[in-house]
Amino acid sequence: MTRLARTMRIVALAALLGTGTVTTAPAGDAARQYFPLPTFRVGAYASSGIPVWAGTIDYLRYINEVEGGINGVKLFWDECETEWAVEKGVECYERVKGGRDGSPVPLFLPHGDPVSKALTEKSVADKIPLVTTGYGRTEAIDGRVFPYSFTVLFSFWSEASSAINYIAEQVGGKDRLKGLKIATVYHDSPYGKETQIPLDLLAKTYGFENIQIAVPHPGNDQSAQWARIRQIKPDWVFLRGWGVMTPVAIKTAAKTGFPVDHIIGGIWSGSEEDVRPAGSVGKGYRAITPFPAGQDFEILKKIKAAIVDKGLSDLKDPKSFGSVYYNSGVIEAIIAVEAIRTAQGRFGRKPIDGAQGQWGLEHLVLDEPRLKALGAEGLVQPLRLSVKDHEGGGAGKVLQWDGTQWAVVSHGWVKSDRDLLLPRIYERAAAYAREKGITPRSEETAEAIAR
Repeated sequence: MTRLARTMRIVALAALLGTGTVTTAPAGDAARQYFPLPTFRVGAYASSGIPVWAGTIDYLRYINEVEGGINGVKLFWDECETEWAVEKGVECYERVKGGRDGSPVPLFLPHGDPVSKALTEKSVADKIPLVTTGYGRTEAIDGRVFPYSFTVLFSFWSEASSAINYIAEQVGGKDRLKGLKIATVYHDSPYGKETQIPLDLLAKTYGFENIQIAVPHPGNDQSAQWARIRQIKPDWVFLRGWGVMTPVAIKTAAKTGFPVDHIIGGIWSGSEEDVRPAGSVGKGYRAITPFPAGQDFEILKKIKAAIVDKGLSDLKDPKSFGSVYYNSGVIEAIIAVEAIRTAQGRFGRKPIDGAQGQWGLEHLVLDEPRLKALGAEGLVQPLRLSVKDHEGGGAGKVLQWDGTQWAVVSHGWVKSDRDLLLPRIYERAAAYAREKGITPRSEETAEAIAR
């Protein structure tokens, strides 16, 4: 009778708590969480993709090998080669969206700005979150309009604002920006043009001259663009390249006499793969990124001991351990794992589906205590996501190339002017909603749907 009474009390408590109750998988339960990986290990951008995916896979292996999974739920994955092509990226998504071996898909990492935009509406229909770290549609920060797109960490608008704020630090304050000439040399694509609107707003706010110079893809010849730079004589250059464009820009700048230490690369112009091909002239080049390089972060030390040193790493080139791209893969995996862990706190310790993954992302909090517990302090910026804010961070660190490696030269995380940018971002999201006939969600509506 005592056991029966105890059981009845537990049942009654569970009924009272409703969906907030956390259920633990029974001992010996073989439930696993599927985690599809749309990789690009071949093609023009393979040198970038290979270390990214090594970082992601090494962290997932660390979670399995050291922590026994996420609350006991082991992760498993497979790869789908996209070659960073839109068509193949969409095809990959369609192939994996139904899940694998009884496990649903909690989220999808498009790893390509064009792919993420092509999947925006599909992801809503399928209820699968798209997580884009350091890329993606900026207005998707507004989750009221874009419920399944998460421009987590550092949007392109935040990138532009943080770069300007770093320049302000170098010249003695934002009031000293007035009258400066700042030229943006950009990849002539939708990705490259993404920062034009925020830079125009920032130029009007702070009084600097905003100069825009396009470079046609792939950027093998930039003699005309840098001849113009020599003629204009800007104070700083903001370089928003991708692939071969970045080292060509650095080498051409050096040939034309522009000081390389007054060039600040964007997120995708700030890896070892971007500066090594430039050779010795790359020394002094700077870049702003949410993915700081280095091996001294506690979680990197743990991965090295538990995965790399035991021959379990996906990394083939040892010198890429701790690189910008390797660390970006680790950071992305941390965000994904913590979103799943957050969702388990609401829906139970089991494989999470896309709708539940959305809830986990919109309630993700990575504050300083949590980052310290993860060993990711200094590697991942503090994040707090919500229905209204799918970015959650908006800051980057500035790195400088010393000829062999990156060194952080900013004072911690350089924050963007989110108070200035967000109203414009919300305006653009509202315009998209009107165009598509979307009724924006409220936070109350989102919670009601989650129940």
